Amino acid sequence: MTARLKKTRSLRGHCSHGHGRIGKHRKHPGGRGLAGAEHHHRIMVNKYHPGHIGKKGMRHFHLKRNTTYRPIVNLDKLWSLVSEEARKNAGTDKSKAPVIDVVKAGYFKVLGKGELPNIPVIVKAREFSKSAEKRIRAVGGACVL
Repeated sequence: MTARLKKTRSLRGHCSHGHGRIGKHRKHPGGRGLAGAEHHHRIMVNKYHPGHIGKKGMRHFHLKRNTTYRPIVNLDKLWSLVSEEARKNAGTDKSKAPVIDVVKAGYFKVLGKGELPNIPVIVKAREFSKSAEKRIRAVGGACVL
């Protein structure tokens, strides 16, 4: 912006330039940033940011978040984790059972919803529900933990 358009041009001759005679325009009269949040700015902090000052609750040493992380997959989606080629081979070649590693696909637990094709399969997972285990065994498969 050019100098002739600046506010200071119109303020020439008015001695305190719009900052008042009493308060004066000084550098940082209340301190910089959140200075004084527990002292002279305490009322403002409590009013607009309740809970910012102080403690609440009990301390939990070595808090482990997400201990119950257990993504699930149902039996009806189990064969979608296998490649198309392995699916065709499983139907023809009865000597080898395909291995489905559920953990590799990002799931930890296998649940028993849905039907399985009548092909023996080895399923590797961290957990199985009772119904899932029963249905996998019913088609001649195995559950590996």
